[in-house]
Amino acid sequence: MAEGKRPLPKPTPETQHFWEGAKAGELRLQSCSDCKHTYFPPRPFCPKCASRNVAVKKASGKAKLHSYVIHHRPAPGFDPPYAIAVVELAEGPRMMTNISGCPQTPEALKLDMDLEVTFEKQSDTISLPFFKPAGK
Repeated sequence: MAEGKRPLPKPTPETQHFWEGAKAGELRLQSCSDCKHTYFPPRPFCPKCASRNVAVKKASGKAKLHSYVIHHRPAPGFDPPYAIAVVELAEGPRMMTNISGCPQTPEALKLDMDLEVTFEKQSDTISLPFFKPAGK
């Protein structure tokens, strides 16, 4: 890994749809066709009922800030301070991410604030989903 570069995920057959969606600017989730549960992270079976009858769907990209911590120590690919956050997607699942597009302060990062997904290209094959305040 080059100095200062963020570690990147390695897509697997189970996660390929998610990374292809991110590259295309879409947040993709899986939904169980049997019990209708929508979930994240990607996996080949429903975590609620264990059915393998699952489908991939495009998410709205809307979320609310559920929790966060502001990290002040440097890490490869991150300029401190930066928020490490858990967002609750409009479709229900929660996901860990980073917040962008606003100051990384408690005054700017309010719990339950409306967020929307944005994608940042990291390589020719990987774009990462981040969240920014809605409307910015």
